[in-house]
Amino acid sequence: MIDSALITVRAGNGGSGVVNFRKEAFVPKGGPAGGDGGFGGSVIFIASASVNTLLKFRKGMILSAGNGDAGKSAKKTGKDGDDLEVEVPVGTEVWRVTRGNSKEGELIGDLSNAGDRLVVAKGGNGGFGNTRFATSTNQTPMLAESGEAGEENELRLNLKLLADVGLIGMPNAGKSSILASVSAAKPKIANYPFTTLEPSLGVVYFEHDAFVVVDIPGLIEGAHTGIGLGHEFLKHIERTRVL
Repeated sequence: MIDSALITVRAGNGGSGVVNFRKEAFVPKGGPAGGDGGFGGSVIFIASASVNTLLKFRKGMILSAGNGDAGKSAKKTGKDGDDLEVEVPVGTEVWRVTRGNSKEGELIGDLSNAGDRLVVAKGGNGGFGNTRFATSTNQTPMLAESGEAGEENELRLNLKLLADVGLIGMPNAGKSSILASVSAAKPKIANYPFTTLEPSLGVVYFEHDAFVVVDIPGLIEGAHTGIGLGHEFLKHIERTRVL
């Protein structure tokens, strides 16, 4: 299971406004007609029950949304950039981090329910065209704005499984055997330590109800120093209702 990832997200830049004037027959002084630039697209994460790992988020991956188009003549606004919508597993925490210090950061979202949405990089605003700058004293403005840059963020994604029951215990205590007997899950079962190398999920059906059970790898003395499998996987029991 891939339950942590470092990625970069880049929103689209806003399009620039343009300097333009009406050019029509018999209208010698048509006035300014430059349109505004379009908005840059945003990068949006969506929690999806159909995704259960962060495997697709390769180390160093860059996710980019579309740029907005420049403004047009006849006061027409440029096309907005396309948003980039990315599905992540339910239970994904999103942390904004600084390059070179991925361990710390600011929690900007917790996508704990299917369908939750989070804008992780906001698109830049489009620049104003010269139409916006016309005044009674400046009827032929030669000024237009550049579009704003979209946000760029370094993110750390942490997946914390959502389960109703967590099975905890020493290695070889029989946790995987219990999971295999009460659900359709097929965890590896063998008589040696650390058979379970990552959390395993199973669904238990009882009459008209169902609940999710997670088998957590066993801890040994010194796990906090990295002995055995360490203790990084313990984050997967933080959201279980019963241990």
